[in-house]
Amino acid sequence: MIGYTLVGSNDLDKAKGFYDGLFGALGVGRLMEFSTGGCAWGVDWSKPMFGVGKPYDGQPASFGNGAMIALAVDERAKVDALYAKAIELGGQCEGGPGVRGEEGPQAFYAAYFRDLDGNKLCAYRVGPAQ
Repeated sequence: MIGYTLVGSNDLDKAKGFYDGLFGALGVGRLMEFSTGGCAWGVDWSKPMFGVGKPYDGQPASFGNGAMIALAVDERAKVDALYAKAIELGGQCEGGPGVRGEEGPQAFYAAYFRDLDGNKLCAYRVGPAQ
């Protein structure tokens, strides 16, 4: 149902470097470059994309309090790797990797972090430890 997400940035060069590094850790690259300087990353055109750009109204970008974008991955190790990469790239910790709730078939393993502009993201996997 979700086609794409977009976060705002006040420094597109820094933001693109952050997300190139973050998504590069999963082998995901840019699919789209916007004429306004932003861009979008994704696996392919048939899957949801993640974009970054300047706000359309010309006002400074700001993060949404309570807003978060969750990135689904297929292994807990990838949750750990994305979190570590985000912190390495200058992101801020909002809750390190771990199970939220109980272990089991529907265990929710997640890590939370903010990008360089303060946008909150979550990397997660649902399922038992592998």
